[in-house]
Amino acid sequence: MAQVLEFRLPDLGEGLTEAEIVRWLVEVGDVVAVDQPVVEVETAKAMVDVPCPYAGVVTARFGEEGSELPVGSPLITVAVGAPAAESDTPSEGSGNVLVGYGTSEAPARRRRVRREQQVPVPVNGRPAAPPEVVEGPVPVISPLVRRLARENGLDLRQLTGSGPDGLILRADVEYALRAAASQGRPAPAVAAPAPTVDAPAPVGTPQTPAAARAAAPAATRIPLKGVRGAVADKLSRSRTEIPDATCWVDADATELMRARAAMNASGGPKISLLALLARICTAALSRFPELNSTVDTAAREIVRLEAVHLGFAAQTERGLVVPVVKDAHARDAESLSAEFARLTEAARTGSLTPAELTGGTFTLNNYGVFGVDGSTPIINHPEAAMLGVGRIIPKPWVHEGELAVRQVVQLSLTFDHRVCDGGTAGGFLRYVADCVEQPAVLLRTL
Repeated sequence: MAQVLEFRLPDLGEGLTEAEIVRWLVEVGDVVAVDQPVVEVETAKAMVDVPCPYAGVVTARFGEEGSELPVGSPLITVAVGAPAAESDTPSEGSGNVLVGYGTSEAPARRRRVRREQQVPVPVNGRPAAPPEVVEGPVPVISPLVRRLARENGLDLRQLTGSGPDGLILRADVEYALRAAASQGRPAPAVAAPAPTVDAPAPVGTPQTPAAARAAAPAATRIPLKGVRGAVADKLSRSRTEIPDATCWVDADATELMRARAAMNASGGPKISLLALLARICTAALSRFPELNSTVDTAAREIVRLEAVHLGFAAQTERGLVVPVVKDAHARDAESLSAEFARLTEAARTGSLTPAELTGGTFTLNNYGVFGVDGSTPIINHPEAAMLGVGRIIPKPWVHEGELAVRQVVQLSLTFDHRVCDGGTAGGFLRYVADCVEQPAVLLRTL
């Protein structure tokens, strides 16, 4: 007799709490093997194929392509020991481990799928039991919406959905709760029907999400999720927690550009400008280690870090990402160039792993590629500083006592004022500028 086991969306690492379903790789009724990828998801950090730890027949899938699922919510159910699977695949657990679900536990000990979480799909030609937690058809997909309604005693049958085809969204449930609270009463066991556009709400009554959208000026709504949502959360946290300050300086990069041209004319691997700037940064951090640190707010301690894991901002079609070059302090310009190229290509194709997007200790942001001169970078939390580099362009400059046209760049340093004062930040930035203006300064300190 087949046993139906539930596979939940595992923790994909690095504190990620949700993932978006990009593409299902299996259909209901398909036979799956242990460790076979069943769905492709996009987290705030990378695209990931999620393998199933069971072998059997897929009896249900949870979530449509394009929808978000929180970590720990049901992903699929698999009938282990079903006749269609017995001859092809074993039923023992997987040896493949993602963070958040171990696979050494015997399948028999895993919890069976709850009836109210199943999607009504045919199994072996027979219709599955209805999954609704309430009687009657309810247009709702998200398990979060169901849980929110259940925990607050709301009857989903009584809500008017503002989503496509009347789909009930989280905003609809939250509206019903706010409406109940505004009237000074607890959330109703059965929510009153929300007013529609054809029947305007009484004066003083908040509009439903559907009515509000209908009355609002024409606009395009873009969900703040995935990479963009993660960036928004991180930047907001940075500005909330970190007392940052910015200092900047113009530097004559003519000699640095000449040095790079001479290096690339030698016939060896090409050295990128970003690699030279990274080499300067790591040298500066060895002299000013305060900026290669983080703040432990719970312990009220500044934690100075030994290794320099250098993040760099990369713009992609999916949004801004910050890949990390591990142990950048131990790399030369050639190695840095190769690693920057590899990570940039991975960012472009969306194949960066969570490990390649986390763990940075300092960030280098070359926004000059966008044709701008200056910026005030926002620190990549929980780091303590970020160096911004503007475009390098010909400008009038006093060189050796005479006015000349030189290649000038603006350098900006945003730093956490808790880890150091302006003198340290200014010393770091001045050292970077000196190396840009006179690359021999860097050679003297190596």
